[in-house]
Amino acid sequence: MAEKFRIQGGECLKGEVQIGGAKNSVLKLLAASILVKGCTKIYNVPQLTDVTIMLQVLSELGAKLEYNKEEKSVTIDSTNISSVTARYELVSKMRASFTILGALISRCKEAIVALPGGCAIGERRVDFHIKGLEALGAKIKIENGCVHAKATKLVGTDLYLDIPSVGATENLMLAAVTAQGSTRIQNAAQEPEIVDLANFLNTIGADISGAGTSEIVINGVKLENFHSAEYTTIPDRIEAGTYMAAVVATRGKAIIRNIYPAHLTFFNDKLIKMGANIKLADPTTIEVSARNRLNSINFITQPYPGFPTDLQAIAMTLLTTANGVGIITESLYENRFMQVPDLRRMGADIHQDRNHAIIKGIKNLTGATVVASDLRAGAALVIAGLMANKETIVEKLHHIDRGYEAFEEKLRSLGAKIKRFEDNNENKINMGVLNESRL
Repeated sequence: MAEKFRIQGGECLKGEVQIGGAKNSVLKLLAASILVKGCTKIYNVPQLTDVTIMLQVLSELGAKLEYNKEEKSVTIDSTNISSVTARYELVSKMRASFTILGALISRCKEAIVALPGGCAIGERRVDFHIKGLEALGAKIKIENGCVHAKATKLVGTDLYLDIPSVGATENLMLAAVTAQGSTRIQNAAQEPEIVDLANFLNTIGADISGAGTSEIVINGVKLENFHSAEYTTIPDRIEAGTYMAAVVATRGKAIIRNIYPAHLTFFNDKLIKMGANIKLADPTTIEVSARNRLNSINFITQPYPGFPTDLQAIAMTLLTTANGVGIITESLYENRFMQVPDLRRMGADIHQDRNHAIIKGIKNLTGATVVASDLRAGAALVIAGLMANKETIVEKLHHIDRGYEAFEEKLRSLGAKIKRFEDNNENKINMGVLNESRL
């Protein structure tokens, strides 16, 4: 049955919310766990469909898994990895699973990983992954939609990325940890999730320095040096930014717990310029509020530490009812304005010209039926529904469930009127279409 959100807007969000583990980090930590011929325990693991897919990938490789719901932990026993194949049926559902390529080459010196295919938000090629792995000594061929990689041995070298790709940086880090000698990744991605992966790898026996800067140095170690360990995933900065935006959008006031404010410096600065109040309560807790109508701003999405592309759609939603005119330039992905048509359905005044969006603030959005086209666009539409007059229905929740744990429960804890429901009528309509097509 099709699941949807029903939202009654107009409520000021108030209260407290706890941020979970970073989706974009924990997926790579799970991939890296196969380097250990033993057990690894990872804490702060959110219950997300993307996490479930990565666990399926590990299970098919031969890892034994145990999830503890109460402590939000996963124990991975990778003693016996019996397969080097990650199937298309799984990799195609969640692009981050492609990171298993670097981990498998390090552990098994062989990997067969399906190409991840396209993505709704735009093209994200794997050229940088392949070229870097080849420079480390892997022999790679692509056939039948899969990357076939083999390496008698991996040898450290200097690698330069044309763009600071997060996925390529992670895959090359994972491959280089067992390469002979030293590897330098120049123009590396600097995201907090890169630092988290490096810290995890060092915890289980790797020798990595420079993560969080544009140059990462990996001194290769022998596979037998990797050992069992416990590790806690960093908080999800994008989830934190989403709840901050929801509170500000509804002119509310809330405490956000389990957050690393330094991971959101650029975003926080933009919220303050729009009129939000942000106070640090303690090193991992902030208070966010807004009392008046927000002011428009301009921004360009950039690699970390710039404005995060994952919060662009959410920021656009804030601009729809702000004073003045705001301009957004999306510099990273060519198709990441997919929320625009649905925001227009709710009354937003948005003009799009290729990778630029000009948003003229209106007084109020009006509820409508809208469709989540991808993860972050879906979250943006939920926030739009919280801002809007009358009722909003958000469809295709599977996109949202990829990256937000218990989204509606957390929003309800802040006073939002939001409910998940199953639409039986949609199935009846679909069946009717099927029946007619057979006549």
